[in-house]
Amino acid sequence: MEVAVSPTYPRPQSGRAYILTLSCPDSAGLVHAVSGFLVRNSGNIVESQQFDDRLQGRFFMRVHFDVSDPDTNGETLRYRFGPVAEAYRIDWTLSEASTPTRTLIMVSKFGHCLNDLLFRRRTGALNIEIPAIVSNHRDLEGLAETYDIPFHHIPVTKDTKPEAEARLMELVRGLDIDLVVLARYMQVLSDGLCKQLEGHAINIHHSFLPSFKGARPYEQAYARGVKLVGATAHYVTPDLDEGQIIEQDVVRVDHSLDPGDLVTVGRDVEAQVLAHAVKWHSESRVMVYDNRTVVFR
Repeated sequence: MEVAVSPTYPRPQSGRAYILTLSCPDSAGLVHAVSGFLVRNSGNIVESQQFDDRLQGRFFMRVHFDVSDPDTNGETLRYRFGPVAEAYRIDWTLSEASTPTRTLIMVSKFGHCLNDLLFRRRTGALNIEIPAIVSNHRDLEGLAETYDIPFHHIPVTKDTKPEAEARLMELVRGLDIDLVVLARYMQVLSDGLCKQLEGHAINIHHSFLPSFKGARPYEQAYARGVKLVGATAHYVTPDLDEGQIIEQDVVRVDHSLDPGDLVTVGRDVEAQVLAHAVKWHSESRVMVYDNRTVVFR
């Protein structure tokens, strides 16, 4: 059965809509400088969000705009914004709003997050392309085939880990990947790989950490009588599970749920939290500063 694309998520016209994100030391005239640049370049603001971090003295802004001048393109806009950025010491990016984020998904044996991302992509809820799925097991190869996405089985052992990670990076570079998503990929990445993927890899895990580490965390949580089950999506860094947090959520539970029920609740939360993180990253809504994020939802 063919799945219809939801009209709730219209795609911007290619080459006409852009997203400008910026951060810089806070100073007077920043918003005026950005809006003035847009006016001079036939820009019409569709959505604008900003945050002034008073504690750090830093300003953050995201502007979604379109242009009416057919001769104005991304290259022209980047060249013209250069003097504005230099004057205010702005760190910035400018991207086409319609360009999908090329995303490689990594998974092991649990397919709930992978299946959720694939479905959201098919229905248009996520503006991403998925050129490849990588796994250290073959359990989810059939799911990948259902969505007609190439599946790469890269086994990992202690002895073959360097070769496996090198193969992964070959795929990342060869497929021009923008984002790597660890959708319950149950292998610890090396520090070197984490550094190569820094800012471009998202992980998901249960929010019990640092408690209940290791195997069977939900059974450990059940034994302690937890009342909250949650999940955390964060960027991957060499510090295991301590990267900058993008999204978190929790669900209240009680004594009536057995360990299996807690797993079911936890998987639902994990899928939703990861989907939010991928969506916000792909729409340039996440800005990293030190060990924190600014997320313009």
